[in-house]
Amino acid sequence: MSNEKTAIKTTYFSLLGNIALALIKGLAGIFGNSYALIADAIESTTDIFSSFLVLLGFKYAEKPPDDNHPYGHGKIEPLITFIVVAFLVTSATIIAYESIQHIQTPHKVPESWTLYILGGIILWKEISFQIVIRKSKQTNSTSLKADAWHHRSDAITSIMAFIGISIALIFGDGYETADDWAALFASAFILYNSFLIFRPALGEIMDEHQYDDLIDEIRIKALEVEGVLGTEKCFIRKSGMQFHVDLHAIVDGNISVEKGHWIAHELKDYLRNEIPNLGHVLIHIEPNEYTYN
Repeated sequence: MSNEKTAIKTTYFSLLGNIALALIKGLAGIFGNSYALIADAIESTTDIFSSFLVLLGFKYAEKPPDDNHPYGHGKIEPLITFIVVAFLVTSATIIAYESIQHIQTPHKVPESWTLYILGGIILWKEISFQIVIRKSKQTNSTSLKADAWHHRSDAITSIMAFIGISIALIFGDGYETADDWAALFASAFILYNSFLIFRPALGEIMDEHQYDDLIDEIRIKALEVEGVLGTEKCFIRKSGMQFHVDLHAIVDGNISVEKGHWIAHELKDYLRNEIPNLGHVLIHIEPNEYTYN
């Protein structure tokens, strides 16, 4: 299965899970007198929209290169990630505001059975995080990584809610707002995670240098091609799930132009066969008598 198909299948998994959990949390929060659970439901609702956007992004990124987009449509991924982050920030802001409002308003202690609901949610969300983060590494997808951290942040907010409700139930009168404080702390955590998701996506859109391990692998593999004496400059930029490479290869300066051209093509084909997820590979031939600065 291609990386694109894997990413789409994983996003469907997230989307369906978020729909189910938003309903469960919302109903449990309303009937169980827990704003922390309602706050959790709000986040899961934003997760539904963000997962849907991620899905649309993957569908768009699947389009083949064309005259206007010779490197493909993969740059849509970090742009979708920015929108996902905006959803996270919005949900965190809403949760924080509503938490403060509830802290200032007397209300009932949450029902004890809400803890069982939260326990199941925490377990499911952590399992979901592990599944999606593994797929994000497999496919090199920043959007899937953002989606995975949605699951992890959801698990954390549920843990906060679990702690808050437990405090309210154990200590009783005077501690009714404990789960509201839990929701408030959860909103701060969501904001922090938003930055962690936003930063690598920004680096990707700006073609930031952050692929040293891949560069090392390319240099090692290049030396396995007959005629390549060494490598000089190597630049990598990411577009969607593919890495585009500009590589300067050093060859014998006395060979013919035709021979150099042949080595460049052999090197390009070899790298794309040996290293997964390489897109365009541009080889510049350098004679070994000198190198450019």
